[in-house]
Amino acid sequence: MGLMTGKRGIIFGVANELSIAWGVAKQLHAAGATLAFTYLNEALEKRVRPLAESVDAEMILPCDLSKDEDIDAVYAEVEKQWGKIDFVVHAVAFANREDLKNPFSQTSRAGFSLAMDISAYTLVAVTRGALPLLNEGGSVLTMTYLGAQRAVPNYNVMGVAKAALEASVRYLAAEVGSQGIRVNAISAGPIKTLASSAVGKFKEKLHIMDERAPLHRTVTQEEVGKSALYMLSDLASGVTGEVHFVDAGFNFVAG
Repeated sequence: MGLMTGKRGIIFGVANELSIAWGVAKQLHAAGATLAFTYLNEALEKRVRPLAESVDAEMILPCDLSKDEDIDAVYAEVEKQWGKIDFVVHAVAFANREDLKNPFSQTSRAGFSLAMDISAYTLVAVTRGALPLLNEGGSVLTMTYLGAQRAVPNYNVMGVAKAALEASVRYLAAEVGSQGIRVNAISAGPIKTLASSAVGKFKEKLHIMDERAPLHRTVTQEEVGKSALYMLSDLASGVTGEVHFVDAGFNFVAG
């Protein structure tokens, strides 16, 4: 019997084997959870499907989170096959490369709106759709970064979007707590992923972690997955509305 035996949940945001969401999925599967995955398009399906099948996923569904009808279709299929669920993992963010590269003051209006929609609003949409299906004691978990709370060089519009995401976590947690549902975020340190490749001078951030973090290294995908397992399990039954840092201790020394 694993920590998540008998639990079912959906993971939004796996892009490939380097994704933080995939690290979370592996830990949940190892703990006994039954998983469903979504993918954005046909190109990503080719990467996501083999990964999902390797952890015995019962559903692998298309979903463009910028479209409410896609989200509705996912939950309709989940309700049809499972009825109820116990958790949702939201690991989705996006900003135009030029809006990350340019100074923050040069962020385009359209680029700002896009970053906020995909990186922050989708948590609201995903949570809203999940509420009728979540069992009491259910949990929603999203992924954020230190750039939401401090001005991190080259993070720019994504930092502002992550700040909105963290505020959304608090407001959602306050709203759904009376239903016995928890909403939290994990703030992971810099990890090499498809998304992080768009952040300017990302390798420098890794070197800074090695120099300044108390553990003198970056965190791993596995470590973030283990923290997610805790946050989604009954071990964290009294934790909601929180940002849980998994960053080798860098948060309290970062200037």
